[in-house]
Amino acid sequence: MSHTRKSKLDRVALLGLLLCCSIWGLNQVAAKAGLSEIGPLWQAGLRSLGSALLVWVWAGWRGIALFERDGSLAGGLLAGSLFAAEFACIFLGLQFTTASRMVVFIYLSPFVVALGMPFIARSERLNLRQVAGLALAFGAVAWAFAENFSHSSGSSLQWLGDSLGVLSALLWGGTTLAIRGSRLASSSAEKTLLYQLGIAGLALCLAALFSSEALPLNWSFRLAGLMLFQTVVVSFASYLLWFWMVRHYPATRLASFTLATPLFGLVAGALILGDTITLRLWMALVALAVGIFFVNR
Repeated sequence: MSHTRKSKLDRVALLGLLLCCSIWGLNQVAAKAGLSEIGPLWQAGLRSLGSALLVWVWAGWRGIALFERDGSLAGGLLAGSLFAAEFACIFLGLQFTTASRMVVFIYLSPFVVALGMPFIARSERLNLRQVAGLALAFGAVAWAFAENFSHSSGSSLQWLGDSLGVLSALLWGGTTLAIRGSRLASSSAEKTLLYQLGIAGLALCLAALFSSEALPLNWSFRLAGLMLFQTVVVSFASYLLWFWMVRHYPATRLASFTLATPLFGLVAGALILGDTITLRLWMALVALAVGIFFVNR
């Protein structure tokens, strides 16, 4: 594939983003559902290792070199470490908050990308309108988070789950910036993804072992299906498409369109898991989307 970077999102990018957003919205629901049968660290680690194996097989089939020296090791280690920490936060946080709330907080990440990209690419420097949009986006998330301190909030530790969701957003944004600001920007999408999945899989499985998290030996068809969806569809196919787009299109514009994901996640969480979606959460999501729109208009 061509390595030319485009200045605007074309039809291919828009279709790819819509597909990724719908998949990622369902991903939080699948992860939350799986927690009833498998621990958070094992779930995150095993799906990452399985996806890393698929990337290795895919790259070998297409003749893509994954282990040649190209100066990307430092950036790969950084991106992989951030990726591992991000998913540790997501899966641990889902123990304390709902999938619907988690998916909203995760998508604070476009705020991080938009704020950090001007330090990497001067062409993506922010103007006054964009700064105002960032302030609105940040305020929306802070307002949604404040709901945890009311007496109507669900779990007493919901604040912890939401905090981990916000932290995962910072880590996801940091991963995107690490890719764009390092030699990974010119590496193949397959190599970029293998760094992250491989490092995350090993780190998370080791964390599960050291924390004595139980690993189920007898898997139900339900758990197998949930893990298959997360491994093949989410962590392999959708991430491969995402990192290809990060290499070819403006990062801030890509990040802004991922705000369609919380909408899919909210609906899926309500329909499949029966999550309660408050009016404040809906309003925060709308304000978040408006803020990021002004950043990337």
